Amino acid sequence: MSIHYILFDLDGTLLPMDQDRFIKAYFGGLVRKLAPHGYEPEKLIDAIWTGTGAMVKNDGSRTNEEAFRAHFATIFGEDARKDEPKFEEFYSTDFQQVQQVCGFDPRAAETIAKLKEMGFTLALATNPIFPAIATQSRMRWAGLQETDFQFYTTYENSSYCKPDPRYYRQVLEKLGARPEECLMVGNDVTEDMVAQTLGMQVFLLTDCLINKGAKDISAWPHGSFDALMEHIQNL
Repeated sequence: MSIHYILFDLDGTLLPMDQDRFIKAYFGGLVRKLAPHGYEPEKLIDAIWTGTGAMVKNDGSRTNEEAFRAHFATIFGEDARKDEPKFEEFYSTDFQQVQQVCGFDPRAAETIAKLKEMGFTLALATNPIFPAIATQSRMRWAGLQETDFQFYTTYENSSYCKPDPRYYRQVLEKLGARPEECLMVGNDVTEDMVAQTLGMQVFLLTDCLINKGAKDISAWPHGSFDALMEHIQNL
């Protein structure tokens, strides 16, 4: 069956970045924003990490947002929910400075535009551990916009995380697509190539490769944006 849907990861795929630098800038901005409101920096960072872990372990019974907020409340108490607008304000203001530690590759937007012209339906399959406002920002940093994608994952609309195959199954359900109709493009061997277990085709973008297990990447089609376009044209 031919490919009709192409799913893209965001961080390190469409948006070049060094993950360590991104996390340092992200946490730094969050601490500066919330420390004046009584959040002890080390405790706050630990809560974000363990809250992310709660989303990764989500069993589908609630959204990732609900999993994160419930965990956060166990650390800072239910009263912390009154500060949720402060987090939203952070993402619309201070978080924008994090763009400075990210790269930019014009080929990302060029590739998306070309694939749309070719008639493919596109989805942004980024690990849904961020709210929509943060995902929309990172799209813009990559030269993209929401309308480039039929669907994009956020912690509000997802109940699983990568590398759980159920995350990809949920995306397929949202798209109304079958695995064999889809190609998943990402830079993380563990989180993105797992889509293949559902019957999806995959392509490993290697510009910002993450390969924690030092696996032999020759097992998957891989390379740059140029190689990706050649691969798609040959499918």
